[in-house]
Amino acid sequence: MTDRDDDFSEAVIRVLEALQPGDVMAYGEIATEAGYPGAARAVGNLLRSTPGLPWWRVVNAAGRLAPGSEKEQAQRLRTEGVKVVEGRVVAR
Repeated sequence: MTDRDDDFSEAVIRVLEALQPGDVMAYGEIATEAGYPGAARAVGNLLRSTPGLPWWRVVNAAGRLAPGSEKEQAQRLRTEGVKVVEGRVVAR
């Protein structure tokens, strides 16, 4: 891993750890907030490879849940008061 990778990971993890119950952000929003606009896929890769991060609070740009984990993600989000309809987060 390069220093740039470490910097990216640390910046994204800071953004993810700042999310509170009920907060939901898109992969691209996380990347931008971390200072790496356009790195949405890299955010997804980091979430898949780093246990313990609040992955369920991250959706795609259209509000869709993570493929293959939709049921668990929807359950976790609903527990936090987020409205999920047909596999998509609905704005409050």
